[in-house]
Amino acid sequence: MAVFVDTSVWIAARNLDDVNHLRAKEILTSMLKGELGEIYTSDYILDEVVTLMLKRTGRLELAIEMGEYILKSPRIRKLRVTEEIFDDAWKKFKSLKSKPMSFTDCTSLVLMEKKGIEYIASFDSGFDGLARRIH
Repeated sequence: MAVFVDTSVWIAARNLDDVNHLRAKEILTSMLKGELGEIYTSDYILDEVVTLMLKRTGRLELAIEMGEYILKSPRIRKLRVTEEIFDDAWKKFKSLKSKPMSFTDCTSLVLMEKKGIEYIASFDSGFDGLARRIH
């Protein structure tokens, strides 16, 4: 089993005011204990996480802390969006006319497909029907 962690879980885990804070902490704790298999995220997700942390809190140190945690954790496998992944995500982005998603979400789906990752930890219901979601 493997789980891809979306931006919404990283943000909720660190934001005490987020409605999903406690659930995000439960999900991450379970993952870090190895109960859900390998943990993945991507460079695009890291970009969203640090950008949103800075924008929502105005605290650069908090954004850096979150970024460093993801980057330095040996338990979290960081995937990079290559030119091939980018091109495939662009095709997916254009094809999802009945269920539009962000381009970053499309890169996550393509990375999951390419790596055989079955689950996504996300509070974004837009993934429903496209990936098995843990929320």
